[in-house]
This record gives sequence, C-alpha cells and structure tokens, in this order.
Amino acid sequence: MNPLFRAALVIAALDGLLAVGIGAFAAHGLKATATAYQLGLIETGSLYQMVHAAAAVAALWLVDRGRLSVAAPLALALGALIFAGALYSIALADLSLGMVAPVGGTMMLIGWAWILVTTLFRG
Repeated sequence: MNPLFRAALVIAALDGLLAVGIGAFAAHGLKATATAYQLGLIETGSLYQMVHAAAAVAALWLVDRGRLSVAAPLALALGALIFAGALYSIALADLSLGMVAPVGGTMMLIGWAWILVTTLFRG
C-alpha cells in the first residue's frame, strides 16, 4: 500500500473514531456540565470530522481506481483532524488556538476543490 494512501486512510479512520467518541462523550458525559457554546463547538467539530472521514474514504476509492490523486483525500482527512481538534481543544481545554481551525478548514476546502477540478478537467 502506498505510504500516502495508507496515511490518508489511517487519518480518516482516526477522524471517524474521534468524531464518534468525542461526540458521544459530549452528549452523555458533558451535557450537565458544559455550556451550550462548548457543546456547540464539539457538535460542529464532530459533524465536520465524521463527514470528512467518510468523504476521505470515498475519495480513496477513486484514488485506488486511478481517478484521483491521494492529495485530495489526505487534505480532507488531515484538514478535518486539525479543524475538529482545534474546536475540541477550545471547548474541552479552553485553549486559544488562534488560526488553527481555519487552517484545517482551508485544507478541507482544498480537498474538495481538488476533487472538483480533477473531475471537471480529467477525462
């Protein structure tokens, strides 16, 4: 297995695992103690992370068939990890991470743009 393909798959699986685990922890373990703002950050992070984990795995299917570069699913998966991780850190540890979440968001946008451009301009 190509090392970048493997890295994208590992990160996508980690995204899915964390999205379910942290989302469930927030819904069941933090509901009584966390603020609505904190729960909202975790919910947003979990949603984006899960959607992009699934999208990265689907994009890897296209990579495996020679239709897409591994850069697209890698950007989706890594971007989701960074984006959600920043939101989780703000909500759970009250860390001020400045521009970390937007970096992850930009990486997710790059992944989607890569898929779009490849689909439009590759025969």
